[in-house]
Amino acid sequence: MTSLPTPHSTHPPVKAILFDLDDTLWHLAPTLVKAEAILYDWLNEHIPGVTQRFSNEELRELRMELLPTDPQFQFNVWALRHAALTRACHLTSENKDLVDQAMAVFSVARNTVNPFVDVTPGLASLSERFALGSVSNGFADLGEIGLASYFQVSIAAHQFGSAKPGAEIFHAACAALNVAPHEAIYVGDDPKLDIQGAQNAGLRAVWMNRFDHTLPDHIVPTASVTNLYELDAWLKRA
Repeated sequence: MTSLPTPHSTHPPVKAILFDLDDTLWHLAPTLVKAEAILYDWLNEHIPGVTQRFSNEELRELRMELLPTDPQFQFNVWALRHAALTRACHLTSENKDLVDQAMAVFSVARNTVNPFVDVTPGLASLSERFALGSVSNGFADLGEIGLASYFQVSIAAHQFGSAKPGAEIFHAACAALNVAPHEAIYVGDDPKLDIQGAQNAGLRAVWMNRFDHTLPDHIVPTASVTNLYELDAWLKRA
């Protein structure tokens, strides 16, 4: 573990911990690959014209084409996927009324994640001493995943209406937990969205570096950890 000074050395005590979800509490890439494969199989059975026209990669390209066409797509990945499938149905003269069913299939698969081994015991330990919340640009459902009981608040960008790195979503989570930004730390893997975003919003930021990445020189988190055990140990050194 690489960390800077102890969390309370020059700051007020930590009262709340906010977490990113994807690639912080579970590995996103294999989850998405599996979910997209499950969806594609469903499309092949129920909306075959789409799979005859588009490969999975081409469906991703269609999403990228649509991304700049609506401001909400920047923070609402569910809406972007829905719009891309609707567009694919239109282009293939298929029944777009089945898109909601398709998205339900995808959502179930998207929430079938495998949390890292430290996550459940780590959250259990941390929740005994801190208020916990989550702030995510994705649309994972902690209730479906089975981790909601550890969190007092969970804010997703697609429901909130704006996304990280904007300060508003961090401030909303702090307000929901009744703490000031300087009394909270944010834990996430993305240098810009999580570290810079949280710091610009007045929170301390802990980089979750599970995959041995390197930060840009200009981004300096309050601490760097590789799992929740290290985060817990860092917080105890007060």
